[in-house]
Amino acid sequence: MFRGKGYNQTTVGETFETSLTVTETHLVLGSGLFGDFNPLHVNETFAKQSRFGGRILHGPFTSALVAAPVGNFFHSTAIAYLEHACKFVAPVRIGDTLTTCWTITERIDKPKQNGGIAVLSGRCTNQHDIVVVTANGKILVANA
Repeated sequence: MFRGKGYNQTTVGETFETSLTVTETHLVLGSGLFGDFNPLHVNETFAKQSRFGGRILHGPFTSALVAAPVGNFFHSTAIAYLEHACKFVAPVRIGDTLTTCWTITERIDKPKQNGGIAVLSGRCTNQHDIVVVTANGKILVANA
């Protein structure tokens, strides 16, 4: 894997993104990992009768998929992911291709850490360009 960006290599306004297609495996893994067997996730008959019209991915799993590009962008330079908050705007379903785009909105120098904090704003859309999640995060990153 490539070495990620160092704090000193980032700029306000810089963006990065990735895409991933959600599969049945994501849904099944989410249930097992979280112990959340809510019928909205595991029972298609029940979920079809719901407001969602079918099974949906767990919020925590969706949040993890949204956060993943941050870890990849700062691969080997990240010191700590300090904050992460998501607002779930629309359901995520099996077969959805999610594209998450993060923007660096602020840089906070931390000389004692030999780097700084990148303040981030994220947006995740599905294949229909529908926003499914908005997010914010802060990550402490070392200089390259």
